[in-house]
Amino acid sequence: MTSTQPLVLVDGSSYLYRAFHALPPLNNSKGQPTGAIKGVINMLRSLQRSYSGSVIVVIFDAKGKTFRDDMFPAYKANRSAMPDDLRPQVEPIHEIVRAMGLPLLAIKGVEADDVIGTLAQQASELAIPVVVSTGDKDMAQLVNRHVTLVNTMTNTVMNEAGVVEKFGIPACYIIDYLALMGDKVDNIPGVAGVGEKTALGLIQTLGGIDEIYQQLDEVVNVPVRGAKKLAEKLALNEQDARLSYQLATIKLDVVLETDAMSLQQGNLSIPEDVERLHELFTEYEFKTWIKQTASDSPAEKSSRDSRQNETNVVTDNTNAEQQVNTDNLSALDREPIERRYETIYKIDRLNAWIKKLSASKQFAFDTETTSLNYMEARVVGLSVSSSLGEAAYIPFGHDYIGAPNQLSEAQVLSAFKPLLENPELKKIGQNLKYDKHVVANHGIDLKGIGDDTMLMSYVLNSTASRHDMDSLALNYLNESTTKYEDVAGKGAKQITFNQVDLDIAGPYAAEDADITLRLQHELLKELDASPELKQLYDDIELPLLDVICHIEQAGALIDGNLLAKQSQELTERIAQLAQQAYELAGEEFNLGSPKQLQTILFDKLKIKVIKKTPKGQPSTAEPVLQELALDYPLPKVIMEYRGLSKLKSTYTDRLPEQIHLTTGRVHTSYHQAVTATGRLSSSDPNLQNIPIRTEEGRRVRQAFTAPAGSSVLAADYSQIELRIMAHLSGDEGLVKAFNAGLDVHKATAAEVFAVNLAEVSQEQRRRAKAINFGLIYGMSAFGLAKQLDISRHDAQSYIDRYFERYPGVLSYMEDTRSKAAEQGYVKTLFGRRLYLPEINSSNGMRRQAAERTAINAPMQGTAADIIKIAMLKVSHWLQDNTDIKMIMQVHDELIFEVPTEKLDYATDYISQLMSSAAELAIPLVVDVGSGKNWDEAH
Repeated sequence: MTSTQPLVLVDGSSYLYRAFHALPPLNNSKGQPTGAIKGVINMLRSLQRSYSGSVIVVIFDAKGKTFRDDMFPAYKANRSAMPDDLRPQVEPIHEIVRAMGLPLLAIKGVEADDVIGTLAQQASELAIPVVVSTGDKDMAQLVNRHVTLVNTMTNTVMNEAGVVEKFGIPACYIIDYLALMGDKVDNIPGVAGVGEKTALGLIQTLGGIDEIYQQLDEVVNVPVRGAKKLAEKLALNEQDARLSYQLATIKLDVVLETDAMSLQQGNLSIPEDVERLHELFTEYEFKTWIKQTASDSPAEKSSRDSRQNETNVVTDNTNAEQQVNTDNLSALDREPIERRYETIYKIDRLNAWIKKLSASKQFAFDTETTSLNYMEARVVGLSVSSSLGEAAYIPFGHDYIGAPNQLSEAQVLSAFKPLLENPELKKIGQNLKYDKHVVANHGIDLKGIGDDTMLMSYVLNSTASRHDMDSLALNYLNESTTKYEDVAGKGAKQITFNQVDLDIAGPYAAEDADITLRLQHELLKELDASPELKQLYDDIELPLLDVICHIEQAGALIDGNLLAKQSQELTERIAQLAQQAYELAGEEFNLGSPKQLQTILFDKLKIKVIKKTPKGQPSTAEPVLQELALDYPLPKVIMEYRGLSKLKSTYTDRLPEQIHLTTGRVHTSYHQAVTATGRLSSSDPNLQNIPIRTEEGRRVRQAFTAPAGSSVLAADYSQIELRIMAHLSGDEGLVKAFNAGLDVHKATAAEVFAVNLAEVSQEQRRRAKAINFGLIYGMSAFGLAKQLDISRHDAQSYIDRYFERYPGVLSYMEDTRSKAAEQGYVKTLFGRRLYLPEINSSNGMRRQAAERTAINAPMQGTAADIIKIAMLKVSHWLQDNTDIKMIMQVHDELIFEVPTEKLDYATDYISQLMSSAAELAIPLVVDVGSGKNWDEAH
């Protein structure tokens, strides 16, 4: 089982120098210097006491040059050689660290920082909490929600908020900060004349180095001394700034023989070698430690381990953040619930549990299966719980060698079928949509869905990054749960659950049901405390689970032959584009290689570099190529090549492979608990990203067809977010335009450009459209100027005139910012909360980004709520029209399969139901179309 204790990474090289300089010179009777040894070991032993139960890894610099020396020979040239008294203490420290049983790493060619950065990055990706023990300010760039810095010398802790408090900028800008200032100790040049305050002012006003160099004309407005000459300094020293950025950047991809997960699991840890420690402490004459190790007989060591384990029981469920900041006292003080888990192999015990569950009002329920693909998964066991701390796992499909005899699938499922199909008996689960799918594969129609803890968490805080059971258990119960990887392995070695030994699988599965029931109790308290959120959950999110399940089961009919033909044509066109690119470049090269493309564009063709990567290389990212394509033919060809290659690999090649062998359809997965705004997302395949503005993208939609005798019907909300803006702002001009059925972009153009409606040109309408949509997304004059290719002065004048004509919109934006800053969140029309943790940030850029989100989120979120309500209304109507199927939901659009003779009937009803999903100050307009395929219907 993976510990939830933090993985502690010690900057051994930092410890070494700090210990050497902190203590007075110490020598043993032989004249050997020992001060640094004593200081380092003291700090490590203190760390062990503070993080009892954690794996502590000590990382030192290796001997020899690093890649930074190759990049910049003068790197650290100002540093003096290691003091003579320190050098002989390094190896003894290494020996003692190993004898303490602590993993020790020193990797050639990189610094200790880079090894720590790589392990911290790996751990973050696995959501493993990390504590980095160091005094090096450069390490602040590593801080994130999983990584915390601890300085044992000053007894200070630095999390994300701590970085902002100390430096005035978030961790993501620390590299830019160091690169601008430079570092005399490491001989990083920085920008001549730029110190701490100037670097801070630049970043807080303009952003990182890339943004600063893109806006040199704005540097004069940065509120620092000497701003008038600052742009010139920056321009003259750009090469040094880019180099400094590379030198200051901690590598996150060092090749290691181990990884964070292995270290966290203790794979490199070894038992403390007390005898060796006694020898070393005797040699270097550390009297107190000699006594401790001398008295460490096996019996006493066992006693001490026992006492330490008792301590671990208390601290086992604390993560890094709780160890350094125990804010969650109520969770920490909660009495642990006794666990009574049972794995059932006998029919009498199954019957006893069935009787118990039947007599309850609700029970938690979970399935263990052979696959995450809901269309393919087969159930191998069920877990249930109706009382806190008490749960059972009933296996029937574990078939590994030596598996104990189990009840048959027929016995278990026939016993559970009446319970699972009873609408009065409430079932509690975590992501119950999946469980509903997989029991349907066995002929069971899951009814009586009582609560879904994933959706409960999502409604309470959609901006939280994780709503999985393990994360919720830690957040709400302060419980560390067994992870799937703990019982089934990971990566290529991961086995399916039916192969997991039941001695391990039983408690794991029972825990899932128990924890889910306990979570429901806690989350229900949170929801009951907010009637508005409870109504959102009860009336929209929870009932939508069943609707989405039906859409997924219905699937979409795909013409695989049509896609195969398009794929072949794309192959030919891609080959032609590649040949065209070679001719324009004057040589063959790998079009997928940014490095080779850099060489061709900027070295060979001498095209002006308009943006650089964080490592100082000329950028070939898509926005850069789009801009270059306006003036140069090769970037234009590359853009088309990339677009068609992605379309081919993602859709024309992949979709036919995703057609289910039994249904002949493609079944996507919709996710309710992913986006912060409440919108649904989809995967396998992602239906939200099929391009509609290109001919080739529309051809992909042509492959989404209807069976013989039916048509595809698409119903799409028209300009829904603008309509929501009109409603929320109450602006008379906007409301009047929508209620009169005017083209709102033409109406806006008439107001902004002061012309009659009939005289609005297409160009004026285009600009007005950019303003309408740009402002609700918080676009600045700078962004509007760039989009319309006009001066910033003109863009600002457009915006000023817009607000003069639509003052209600301006008032709404100002009121929204103010209210968001006051309460920390904004709400949709239906009460969904969208939290804004940066709304009161001291960092100007982060605060402004939060303010833009505050303005847009209520519109996006309300649009998401409205289409979900529409899905519920339409689904209810479909119960009496079972020959009509809702097969997809994409953005603001619902797609159906309709018998051709029912098209007019379906068009009228669906339009009416969707239009009545919400009562706004202006009408909700639904555009409905139909055809043989999705493209024709759109």
